[in-house]
Amino acid sequence: MIKLGVPSKGRLMEKTFQWFEKRGVMLMRTGSDREYAGAVDGIDGVALVLLSAGEVPRELAAGRIHLGVTGTDLIHEKLPLWEQQVEPMAEMGFGHADLVLAVPQGWVDVDLTDDLDAVAAAFRATHGFRLRIATKYHRLVRDFLRDAGVADYAIVDSQGATEGTVANETAEAIADITSSGETLRANHLKILEDGLILASQATLWRARGADLTDTDRAVLSALMAKLSLS
Repeated sequence: MIKLGVPSKGRLMEKTFQWFEKRGVMLMRTGSDREYAGAVDGIDGVALVLLSAGEVPRELAAGRIHLGVTGTDLIHEKLPLWEQQVEPMAEMGFGHADLVLAVPQGWVDVDLTDDLDAVAAAFRATHGFRLRIATKYHRLVRDFLRDAGVADYAIVDSQGATEGTVANETAEAIADITSSGETLRANHLKILEDGLILASQATLWRARGADLTDTDRAVLSALMAKLSLS
């Protein structure tokens, strides 16, 4: 049985269901909204597994699901060796969002990461502690700043309302997902000109390490053909 992991709620689930339906595969949630049960129609041998988008990378990496839908950002953040663990099968054309680095609009001399590096060094000299960047994307932000040559900073974990951390004085800058930038502007933040860390969208992934029987391989091949991915 091929196990397909799909986000269990919200627009990501709805858009995923629509994407598969357009290709002749019906995904259905069964039971109440509190039950994580589903069914698949249009192809035999495929089971629907409803998960949070953040759980999909873990389940793919462990080989407990064969296919999964989640954002590029979550795969890259949660799986340090993602290219060895999963394979992107299709960008699905929704769930677009950019992971960006943003600073206060009042920092008129800070437009690039080079400027941020200079500010970070001056900030520590003045305040006695490192400039704080609030984010939940620790790995991606550290890798990006290392490549940009920014070293004198500290990551502050933020699992929600990240844009408000600067106003609340718990961070000096942020790295967060944005689709339009409106929330950033509403919180008087600006994206650095070279501050795009990752462009993300919903993607169908295949687990490289999942066990497959001969029957599973035949089902997977049939599914890929139905989705026009073979």
